[in-house]
Amino acid sequence: MVGKKSGKALRDEGLERTDNNMELSSWPQIPAINQKNYYTDYLKRDDQNLAFRLQNEEARTKMTKKAKDHDRALAMAKTETAEGEGEADGDTHMEDAEETPAEMAGSKVIIIHMGSQNLRIGLASDALPKTLPMVIARKATTNESEDHGEPKPKRFKHEDGSEMEPEKAFGSEWSSHFNRMSADLKVHMRQNKRRMLPNSKEMVVNYNRRTVPEIISEHNDPMRAEWTELSNPPPEYIVGKPALRVPDSSKPRYKLYWPIQNGWCNEKDYTSKRALFLDISLIVEDAIKNQLHLTSKKDWTQYSCVFVIPDLYDKSYVTQVLDMLMREFAFARVCFIQESLAATFGAGFTSACVVDIGAQKTSICCVEEGMCIENSRVNLKYGGQDVTETFVKMMLHDHFPYADINLRRRHDFLLAEELKKNICTMNEASVSPQVFDFHLRVAGQDTRKYTFKAFDEVHLAPMGVFEPDIFDNSDKITGRRTLIDRSVDIYDGSPNDPTSAAQSEILTAMAPPLPSQGKTNGESHSAAPDVQATPGRPQHPNALSKVQDLEGTPRSSVAGSPGPENTGTPQAGGTSTPAATAAAAQAPRPPAVEDRDDIMPVFGLDNAILTSIAHAARSDDKKMRDFIGGIMVVGGGSLTSGFHLFLEERLQALRPGFSKEIMIGTPPRDLDPQVVVWKGASIFGKLSGTNDSWIGRLEYDRLGPRLMAYKCMWAY
Repeated sequence: MVGKKSGKALRDEGLERTDNNMELSSWPQIPAINQKNYYTDYLKRDDQNLAFRLQNEEARTKMTKKAKDHDRALAMAKTETAEGEGEADGDTHMEDAEETPAEMAGSKVIIIHMGSQNLRIGLASDALPKTLPMVIARKATTNESEDHGEPKPKRFKHEDGSEMEPEKAFGSEWSSHFNRMSADLKVHMRQNKRRMLPNSKEMVVNYNRRTVPEIISEHNDPMRAEWTELSNPPPEYIVGKPALRVPDSSKPRYKLYWPIQNGWCNEKDYTSKRALFLDISLIVEDAIKNQLHLTSKKDWTQYSCVFVIPDLYDKSYVTQVLDMLMREFAFARVCFIQESLAATFGAGFTSACVVDIGAQKTSICCVEEGMCIENSRVNLKYGGQDVTETFVKMMLHDHFPYADINLRRRHDFLLAEELKKNICTMNEASVSPQVFDFHLRVAGQDTRKYTFKAFDEVHLAPMGVFEPDIFDNSDKITGRRTLIDRSVDIYDGSPNDPTSAAQSEILTAMAPPLPSQGKTNGESHSAAPDVQATPGRPQHPNALSKVQDLEGTPRSSVAGSPGPENTGTPQAGGTSTPAATAAAAQAPRPPAVEDRDDIMPVFGLDNAILTSIAHAARSDDKKMRDFIGGIMVVGGGSLTSGFHLFLEERLQALRPGFSKEIMIGTPPRDLDPQVVVWKGASIFGKLSGTNDSWIGRLEYDRLGPRLMAYKCMWAY
């Protein structure tokens, strides 16, 4: 037996143990729990384990049913066929038995995608959804155009009440912004070697001044509009497309209500929360009965529903919708999916930066492996309808022959939308003085054919998404939080609506500057912030000036990497100068959670995309290149001709280091960008075997909206 060696022997052999006070591992050492004095309620409360218990019971029931169907199919095959063919026929019957439930699942699932302007609804087995306006007309003493004495877009008047000249009708600030955008476009076109007539604007104005409409009698108009005829007695409300075709001068009068505006519940035009959600339920109910032909409410208990919600949603809205679908519509099961995730399902992408440009809302979110990256979510309050209104303002500025246009009148609103779709373009090659015409059809009047010329208005109006200051953002947050309170945590009372680092960075850039503490030598009162500025007017340089600044000086681009928490704007910046020091004294303040609803999120689309990608990549160069090379643009606002190429050029100018990787994609298989989100939700609704986010009637009756925390695929 070898004896124990002495310390001297070990030291001589280099085996002596020495203590250098270093840990064995860099991982934190967690002490063991005193098992006599600890307690947890994990999976002990009913609201935690009921959902999982019901899922296991449902899976066990399906497995038992599948085994019985398999045995029944084999038995029938043996009795009806010969012994040699029995096994093959049994397989055939077994396959039929397995395919039937899948087919029934697709035909028994209703997909609902609710937007500010349109509602898209259909069965999961349908190829395309039914689209109808998200509007309801109710009997009233006056219509919406009579309620507002001033037209939309608003035009200023002289003190004596007479109309101002078109060049001054929208104020000097808006006119100067429009003229500057027009001048920048000319410079850009000259740089691209595109020819332009020097007096193009004068040609357009002179032509529009002298044109007069042509009167066409109704019986000679083959495309005359079909107006909604009121029954006797007239109905209390009219839903969808017939509501837009009710004449403004109808007897009795009808007033239009849009329950969803700018991606939010329309709290401005309603007096109670109950009336708001009643109109939403009436619109959806009418669509299910008339579009899906499910006229009996008793049959709805056999159907499931997939409801699409925004990426940055209000929990109060989701809770109310869930209660409506469960209580009023009595669906068997309900589940929710976020818009950007549904868009990747519809396009078949595993990861992408989804840019959804709707009618009144634009959302941006990076999706990776079936999950929306929380800090990349951006929600901007502008869209295609803002482009329509701005296009009309620009045309009126250049003496549009139909000077009495009022977007609050239904026929004028439909006319303006049609003109925008047919005329507006982002292709600079199409910017030249061109002659267009349109037919004005008013109920009870002869058709009038107008001819007019347009020049750069067709390009500058859709370019407003990159310079949203040109939009009218004055009343988009009016009435916010007057009917629907903010959702709060039941334990500490703090707001618990989802937040995003990218959205917070944009709101910080949009926040009004802090008041100066005092004036230094040589500082004038003009340096003070505009205290009368509306929240919708951003306090940051416009996107075009940033592009020109980046071309002139080599400095870091917007949202190139996540900035420190206390920065005021997403733009990194240059050396310290006296001007920069003065600007730092009035740096935007980070908005508190309670103040976020008071700031209108309108930000240049190109900068917002880079901000979203920067927060999704988190300084990971590989992720940055993946997202910036996988930008997918969907929504009706992206249908403008040449939009994708123009957006690509803007992003390449902002991030020249990634110019080769930047790629703007479209949905594959020639799918309409407007229905990609709905299509993805329909695919999601068919995943009955792998979808654990269904909320059933039994568990909702017992637990209510608390189930959302356990059923959603994201952190609710």
